This record gives sequence, C-alpha cells and structure tokens, in this order.
Amino acid sequence: MNRQSIIECIGEKQAEYLLNHESKTISKDLLHLPGSDFVDRIWTSSNRSPQVLRSLQSLYSHGRLANTGYLSILPVDQGIEHSAGASFAPNPIYFDSENIVKLAIEGGCNAVASTYGVLGSVARKYAHKIPFIVKINHNEFLSYPNTFDQVLFGTIKNAWDMGAVAVGATIYFGSDTSRRQIVEIAKAFDYAHELGMTTILWCYTRNNAFKKDGIDYHTSTDLSSQANHIGVTIQADIIKQKLSTNNGGYNAINFGKTHPKVYSELTTDHPIDLNRYQVVNCYMGRAGLINSGGESKGASDLAEAVTTAIINKRAGGQGLISGRKAFQKPIHEGIQLLNAIQDIYLSSDVDIA
Repeated sequence: MNRQSIIECIGEKQAEYLLNHESKTISKDLLHLPGSDFVDRIWTSSNRSPQVLRSLQSLYSHGRLANTGYLSILPVDQGIEHSAGASFAPNPIYFDSENIVKLAIEGGCNAVASTYGVLGSVARKYAHKIPFIVKINHNEFLSYPNTFDQVLFGTIKNAWDMGAVAVGATIYFGSDTSRRQIVEIAKAFDYAHELGMTTILWCYTRNNAFKKDGIDYHTSTDLSSQANHIGVTIQADIIKQKLSTNNGGYNAINFGKTHPKVYSELTTDHPIDLNRYQVVNCYMGRAGLINSGGESKGASDLAEAVTTAIINKRAGGQGLISGRKAFQKPIHEGIQLLNAIQDIYLSSDVDIA
C-alpha cells in the first residue's frame, strides 16, 4: 500500500493522524527493530540453541513477508475458547481443519497457529509447506461457571512430532491462577527450546478488578506492558499482545508499583506511543511484539486491520496475528484482508515513528 491507498482505506484524517506522528517518548534509535538480519543480529548472542535459531529463521523466512523481519500469522484457536459454533458459524468451511491451513497458505502468511487437533489432523500433508505453531493451552468455556484459567492440551513432544516450528501459549496475568500458569508455561517453553522450537506467548491480563468506574483497563498500556515483561522473563521468543486502548491502569485500580515518568515521559495518549511502550517492555524489541487483530465486526474489518498494522509497525512492532477478521468471511475476502495487512509491512510509505 502506498499513502494514497492507505487514505482510501482508513480515511484521510486517520491516515494523517497515524502516518504523520513523530514519537517523542522513547527514541526509535533505542529499539531493536525488525529487519532481514533480525535473528543474526539479536538471537545469536542469546542462549537459544542452533535448532531454535533455525526455527525462528523459518518463521521469518516464509510467506509474503519473508526476510523482512516482520510476521503475518493466521491464528485459529477460537474453536475452544469461543466455541466452535461461535467461531465458525459465520463461515462453516472452517469446521474442516484443512481449510484453516489452506487460508494461511493462500493468504501468504508466515505461519499458521492452531490447536493440537487442527494441526495434527493435517500435519503429514502441510507441516513441510507452512510453519506450524501449536497452541498448547486453552481456556475451555464449557465448564460452568466460567473461570479465567488456561489448561494444557496435549504435550510439547506431540507438537514436535507433528513437525511444529513453534509452540504458543496463553497466560492470564492477574487472574487467580496466573502463578500456576506462569510456572507451567515456563517449564513447557523450556522443554520446547530443548527440542529446538520457538516459543510465542499470548500475554493477556484477566481480572474483573481491572474494570473500574466504567473503564476497562485490560488493555491499558501500563498493565499489558508489564504482562509482556513477565512473558519475556520466562523466555518467550515472540510476544502476542492486544493493542493498547488506554493507560493508567495501575493508578486507577490502585495496586502494584509504577512510576510517574511512565505517564509523563514514556507514553502519551497517541496509540503509536502506547504501543511503543509495549515494545519497550519486550526488551526494547529483542523479543518481537505482534499484536492481535481483534474480533470481526463486519464492514469495518479491513480498515481496522490496516490501522492496527500501521500502529504496530510505526511503534517498532513485528507484525500482526489476525484470525477472526480473516476466517469469518468468504475466503477471497479473508485473503484480501491478510494481504492488506502484509502490504503495510511491505510499504516504504509506512516508517518507524
């Protein structure tokens, strides 16, 4: 996409607001930015084994964004967390697991992320054609009442046996069970690294107390960024996080520790600056930050996806992991949306703020 096509997609006012922003919080010169040499430049000095480096490189070397340092991933694990009916009724072809993988391939993605069942059912046919990311835990919502918990499905060895390049997991930071989840996933990631796989962590906050006076602080940049920081502490190679929508969660809820400079110097209310603070908490970008695409809302999906991609790229992030906006519509429209996201990362008109 060039500047004019971006304007046509998201509107002139929004395009000007995002494309003309100059970040004056944390300089881009301090960030470890994406690039074709990212694995060599960043990860070869780490404790990651040659097998893990090879797995990382395979993620960065596939699809339309190959060798750019950016990632476009199709995630379809919603059949567990949101129920198969809620997820696939808008487009029933995705009850068939093979179509999930086909969409990722035809959409030019770097990888496909899904459940043990989905990827295992077609592993021999597709594991050598597109990198697999096996999601190892889920919050199954069939138990009543619902709780904010993630439980393991299958094993790390099973993911490795089916040819997976990476494993993904979710931790609900702030929930009653978060401490158990942290220990559980830290051990799982350690074994995944031992076998040579990359690790990706969905760093989501979950606690009813994170809603205060009618404001939802689950995606507040100060809280979500601390979740990121814990995620890289247990050696997640890539962090998945929701795009920040506000700030000041620590102060509003009145718990934990923060610092006034977080709000006066390190962030502003501009979405790119909020997102940059999320990147900063991933060791200044040493672990890549990919943002989620969010739920499908229909006609506005394309504009929202392009907007999120611009914010992530200009903040110093590494890409998008967008599912429902792509698979809950006809396949040609899903491919078009995935390609539009990728076009932002390929565009020379969208630079680092």
